[in-house]
Amino acid sequence: MVSRAERLMNLHILLLGARRFLDKEAIRRACYPDHPDTPAGDEAFERAFERDKDSLRQIGAFIEVGTTDAYFDDEVGYRIPTEQTSLPEIRLEADEAAVLGLAAQVWQDATLSRATSRAVAKLRAQGIEVDAQRLEVMPPSIASTEPAFEPLWDAVQKRRVVTFDYHRGAAAVASRRRIRPWGLVRTSGRWYVVGHDVDRDAPRVFRLSRIAGRVRASGKSGAYDVPAGTDVRAIVRAFDPEAARVRAELLVRRGAGLTLRRRAESDRPAPADVAPGGDPGPWDEVVLEGGVEQLAGEVLSHGPDVVVVGPEVLRSVVVDRLRAVVETQGASR
Repeated sequence: MVSRAERLMNLHILLLGARRFLDKEAIRRACYPDHPDTPAGDEAFERAFERDKDSLRQIGAFIEVGTTDAYFDDEVGYRIPTEQTSLPEIRLEADEAAVLGLAAQVWQDATLSRATSRAVAKLRAQGIEVDAQRLEVMPPSIASTEPAFEPLWDAVQKRRVVTFDYHRGAAAVASRRRIRPWGLVRTSGRWYVVGHDVDRDAPRVFRLSRIAGRVRASGKSGAYDVPAGTDVRAIVRAFDPEAARVRAELLVRRGAGLTLRRRAESDRPAPADVAPGGDPGPWDEVVLEGGVEQLAGEVLSHGPDVVVVGPEVLRSVVVDRLRAVVETQGASR
């Protein structure tokens, strides 16, 4: 049986690699082989497909709905257009490219690359042709080096109870915790798992770096449901004051920063005399809200095309991350 995490990966790659709209039957054959062609299987497939589409949209995927037949409008199909996820060409000076290259070595997620290759191979084995060039727009993720990440991620997807030993600090004695994990969140440079503590009968947040030893899953899949309306990021922010939201003021090079502009509260041309780093090119003033760590990561992902004007706390995090990249690379030589 295909796990939900693998199914979501396959569905994302299938829709992103498709040159045309794919109808439900093609999607079902490629990504939902566990749902038989029966009335009960049809209903299960519809529910699973709707949940999976919502999950992909929650992580930023734009799923376009269109017709698969030029003559019949009722033949509905789906795809993820690359123009909604790709960025325009970014031209970098040699020194700028060098800094971004160092950052890429630190943040590259090899696990995602391997998973993508496996998913593409499985889809092609089922006769589904995937355009690999269209997958180049998939953004790299920040890799997690926490040993607890993968078993917790698997438990979140399968809705299984997990048990682990947890200590609150370096000098604290570890205690056994048993939770129903709701989700994983990265903020302030750290990974957290949010869930319901079974023994304390209350929501709790645990930092992955403080989990000692193995994470053990128990019981059947689907053993619980996440409460409706649960916002795991909001729960983490309540526990982590460093994850507070800020109103960022940015200078963004004209034609760049599309992911930032999409949710900006304002986006207008900057005065002609504004030239970050002496660059005379056209710039825009973009204002948006977000968590400090999340915004810092987004700013850095756009390289020299985005400059932080304020607040100072965001500028400091961006500068500290760049320094850490340079120091890490220097220490490895």
